[in-house]
Amino acid sequence: MQGAAAPRGQGRSPSKKDTLGLPWVVPLTYVLAALELTCLFMQFSILPYLSRSLGLDSVAFGYLQTTFGVLQLLGGPVFGRFADQHGARAALSLSFVAASALYLLLAAACSPALPGVFLLFASRLPGAFMHTLPAAQMVITDLSSPAERPAALGRLGLCFGVGVILGSLLGGTLNTACGVHCPAIVALVANLLGAIISVTCIPASTKGATVDVQAAPPGLFMIMFSIISMDFFQLEPSQAGYLMSFFGVLQMVVQGLVIGRLSSHFSEEALLRASVLVFMVVGLAMALMSTVLHFCFLVPGLVFSLCTLNVVTDSMLTKAVSASDTGTMLGLCASVQPLTRTLGPTLGGLLYRSFGVPIFGHVQFAVNFFLLLVLWRKPMTHKRDKAW
Repeated sequence: MQGAAAPRGQGRSPSKKDTLGLPWVVPLTYVLAALELTCLFMQFSILPYLSRSLGLDSVAFGYLQTTFGVLQLLGGPVFGRFADQHGARAALSLSFVAASALYLLLAAACSPALPGVFLLFASRLPGAFMHTLPAAQMVITDLSSPAERPAALGRLGLCFGVGVILGSLLGGTLNTACGVHCPAIVALVANLLGAIISVTCIPASTKGATVDVQAAPPGLFMIMFSIISMDFFQLEPSQAGYLMSFFGVLQMVVQGLVIGRLSSHFSEEALLRASVLVFMVVGLAMALMSTVLHFCFLVPGLVFSLCTLNVVTDSMLTKAVSASDTGTMLGLCASVQPLTRTLGPTLGGLLYRSFGVPIFGHVQFAVNFFLLLVLWRKPMTHKRDKAW
């Protein structure tokens, strides 16, 4: 006879028997997450070139990115509640169907016979329900024991790196070889395949574990990087893809090898302060850079700061929340990045048009200098027995 169901918000951790009965679900979830992220970065690699071909300037491109950010910000909590009520299969399927609609409209915007600008902005609407990564986090959280969960969720960071590398390479290469419409069509087919796999292979529900959180939001420079790579660095689509792939490789190395070793020797507070300090130095150097080679020298420090901030904030926020309503909490956490993309692109577009690339370095230095002062003067809540 089955035991009584756990109270709402206190889902049971999956037993060994449960996990062994579904050994393929977690690896398949990694594959689906990598697939969606690859398509997402394919889109990012062509979006500035498509926008420019349709006559949009950097400010209008910022409005386009802001529209996407607002929709994801509003859709995150709704998607999380939907995942709680209908399960992982429905959540992943909804995300892939929404992404398919986005890429269909994006491909249509590439046609000269259709109203391209209208379709380009309309393609942002399905983004409200494109939350494959939070859905994947929910599946992995539910099917992993507490001891295995940090490593299992950490591997999603590798999926992100794979998405950056493959998506940037494929987007730039297909754009150069076959036209700007080709990456959108490939992404459409891939997401339709992802929807079919989700419906047929993912269990209807995987509830029963605690929660984790989303990655830390990117900086203002990274939000505007696609337009900067085209205007300031004068890169072709394939070259911009190579640069983003370099970024992705470094992210995989830093997040997979470096951060884990550092976290075993230094406290979370020390790593957080170090990441902010490196952000300051990179910002100062960014204000002085003039070529893509200069930026390549800055990328390792930028990646270290982003990855360290990601891991440390994930750890601290995880300790601050209770194990209740997994999908809803992941949906709220998923809204952090869209929040930065709500005002960031419009503000970044205005700053870029008025002051150029150096302003991003000045802003980054000033913000992180203030943040470092706050961190150094205010004691942290979560302490570990390790010294700076």
